Amino acid sequence: MGTPKHFDIVIVGGGAAGIATASSLLSRAAQLSIAVIEPADKHYYQPGWTMVGGGLFSAASTARDTATVMPSGVTWIKLAATEFNPDNNELGLSDGSSIGYERLVVCPGLKLNWAGVEGLEENLGRNGVTSNYSYKTAPYTWELVQNLKSGKALFTQPPMPIKCAGAPQKAMYLSADHWHRTGTLNNIDIEFYTSTPSLFGVAHYVPALMKYVEKYRASLNFEHTLSKIDGDTKVAAFTDSEGAVHETDFDMIHVCPPQCAPDFIRQSPLVDAGGWVDVDPETLQSRRYENVWALGDVMNAPNAKTAAAARAQAPVVATNLLEHAGLNTGLGHYNGYGSCPLTVERGKIVLAEFGYGGKLLPSFPSWLIDGQHPSVLAWLLKSKALPWIYWNAMLKGREWLVKPSREA
Repeated sequence: MGTPKHFDIVIVGGGAAGIATASSLLSRAAQLSIAVIEPADKHYYQPGWTMVGGGLFSAASTARDTATVMPSGVTWIKLAATEFNPDNNELGLSDGSSIGYERLVVCPGLKLNWAGVEGLEENLGRNGVTSNYSYKTAPYTWELVQNLKSGKALFTQPPMPIKCAGAPQKAMYLSADHWHRTGTLNNIDIEFYTSTPSLFGVAHYVPALMKYVEKYRASLNFEHTLSKIDGDTKVAAFTDSEGAVHETDFDMIHVCPPQCAPDFIRQSPLVDAGGWVDVDPETLQSRRYENVWALGDVMNAPNAKTAAAARAQAPVVATNLLEHAGLNTGLGHYNGYGSCPLTVERGKIVLAEFGYGGKLLPSFPSWLIDGQHPSVLAWLLKSKALPWIYWNAMLKGREWLVKPSREA
């Protein structure tokens, strides 16, 4: 028997957002026919790659076969989506076929634009050029950190939006902590170059982070965007806000690549002028097509693009899609929640939790975890609890602390 050509719900993307949404839907309405469009054999716990780059997790521990996380009640279509035809409720696939749907969920993640920095692609993974944003090169970060005894280490952050906006500086802190512990920090010049005008987008957390910037003697360079890497000479070029180019040498450079929506998304009728899927930021329903929703990194709501955000968004999308289908009553509302556990040293984390407009949305009372101070408990949450919650709760439709309240 062949794959059906029409489903109640089609989900584009089998990453964190897609699997969580499929499980959330099935937990509410198991009778639905759901297809998940996902070509990849492997599913990754991407928040773990910072820890890989810090020598704390193995890369293999962050990867599982996609087949093991795909919910048993869905049809997995192991192809890529290539074209949207929302006026006819159809989706084109990479084998030339198409499928139809009653309702569509769009969550293929974003595109890491390695080609957006001249020289980055050909040097990534060698010549001291690394990135924790890649499964393949996160282990190289740790290799470079261990081997660097003196010299200059650069850490970069591109223009927003990016996923896990704290990750570029997490790489810096964990690297510097290792050099501090091994007594080599005084021999290493640490420089952080960011396209943003400040260290972190929510000012509440900046004082705690600045204490570590000072501890590690890191130089901060705001509104500087990495534009070119010469791996042979180990020289990086940055363009400042006035358009002037500054060059500096390096012994290692950790790069966060510029990011955008995938090509097939940017070419679709679903997007805003910036190329992101255009949604209502509270309901996550498309502003253009009433039977389309989007979540995760691909949509344009002004929240932090993190796994924690996708975990909060999935039950909202499931609730609202089923309300649209007449299978429940009341809408769920997303408040912009995102979490960024900033690993400032081995064993301590500044836990940033916030929503739209930078509103603080702590999950714990301040006497237990205070986001203005580094916490051992937050470290245990990041290193032990969150990976378990990801694999065993989020991807299974268990919505601890994120089940949406419904409003008629």
